[in-house]
Amino acid sequence: MKRNKNRVQWLALMGVVGTIFYFLHVILGEINYPGYHPLTQAVSDLTAATAPSREIASAYSTVYAFFTVVACTLLCVFYQGRVNRVFRLGIYLFTVMEWTSAVGYTLFPLSGSGYAGTFQDIMHIVVTAIVVLLSIVSMILITVGCFRSKAHKQFGIFTIAILGNMVLGSIATGVVSAGYFGVAERLSVYSVVVYSAALSLFTFRYPI
Repeated sequence: MKRNKNRVQWLALMGVVGTIFYFLHVILGEINYPGYHPLTQAVSDLTAATAPSREIASAYSTVYAFFTVVACTLLCVFYQGRVNRVFRLGIYLFTVMEWTSAVGYTLFPLSGSGYAGTFQDIMHIVVTAIVVLLSIVSMILITVGCFRSKAHKQFGIFTIAILGNMVLGSIATGVVSAGYFGVAERLSVYSVVVYSAALSLFTFRYPI
């Protein structure tokens, strides 16, 4: 049984691999998108239906989504009976968020750069709203769960920091000028991506 749990911990590192592919999708997408401005444009523009970088960016984004979804699903298995109920509920909701993100953004990429108001764009915004809400709620629950367990308070503090960055980025997207929209959006998006990798590492180091 112990050997099986160790195997799950190793497989959970797929979340770290997924994060690497996410940033590759950003880097290679920007390289293959002439005139792309990261300060003003969202990451989603790289995989928009009309984006010149769509093919390569979507390929790496799909790999990221696959590895991250599998890793988070494994976390749900690993934490059965571990830490506490609040923490586990947070993990479950974070996994639902990742599934929503993977499926939703695949089905509803932006129709073009920015927001054109098409049905596809509206659904993209709806998916984003659900992802943000689930991210916030799941991180709050994970934080509470960590503070209820004396052994995991440090990860709880880390989660608060990540959550703060994500919320700050989400608020800033509606406040900052258009010239810095991309910066605010990245602060929010990157926080969730990095946290996925952090959860995988936390699980890998979890004592059994």
